[in-house]
Amino acid sequence: QELRPKSLDIKQEELGDMVEKEMASTSQAIEDAVRRIEEMMSQARNESSGVKLEVNERILNSCTDLMKAIRLLVMTSTNLQKEIVESGRGAATTQEFYAKNSRWTEGLISASKAVGWGATQLVESADRVVLHTGKYEELIVCSHEIAASTAQLVAASKVKAEKSSRNLGRLQECSRNVNERAANVVASTKSGQEQIEEKDTMDFSGMSLIKLKKEEMETQVKVLELEKRLEGERVRLGELRKQHYALAGACQAEDGEAKPAPAPRRGILKKPPLAHKP
Repeated sequence: QELRPKSLDIKQEELGDMVEKEMASTSQAIEDAVRRIEEMMSQARNESSGVKLEVNERILNSCTDLMKAIRLLVMTSTNLQKEIVESGRGAATTQEFYAKNSRWTEGLISASKAVGWGATQLVESADRVVLHTGKYEELIVCSHEIAASTAQLVAASKVKAEKSSRNLGRLQECSRNVNERAANVVASTKSGQEQIEEKDTMDFSGMSLIKLKKEEMETQVKVLELEKRLEGERVRLGELRKQHYALAGACQAEDGEAKPAPAPRRGILKKPPLAHKP
């Protein structure tokens, strides 16, 4: 709800101020994220060692690189927006330009909020992973969300930019850099998770035949439970996406700009084939 444009609740002359405010807020959120990651790095070195310290350092370093890439992207986006306003407003004031192009302005505000929110969520997820209270999958999802949010910001900025603009070229390069850094976070997270899981692998050598059989049956029960839960979550994800597309399409249709996007086909929700069981 916070990410949805609230132009209906504000006066059009306030849109320009909101753009500058949200971009400044996003920059501050990223600065805070970088500082928090540095604190987590120091804490990890004091409280962990060996494989866990190696994994934590690799993940946090990749998160730091991602934050720096996002910070550069936001700065470049701000410069491009100033260029767009200066070249397009003519004799009008900056506030009048933003009010005249309210839909574009709302897109910038929404995209900026999404980028700042994604950076904050990434840091919180990294903090929980380092403290062993969170899930590695959270970091992976946050990285994907950040890549999507930065793409949204670039798309919103690109709409009114001149194709020959140097700032636009720099922004697109920054976007590619963010995608690469986000992919690095995903890769370091997955490799770190594998290292930790390998370290914690169970040793079955001392178990009796009866104990092994019992463990095997309990594991089969867990597999069935997880498969059932996975099927339910896939259905839930499909329904969420349908509702998301329906709402987004309805909002665009009201403005006469687009028709609602078609809902995803149910085929993607099919349960994957089960592995053969003994």
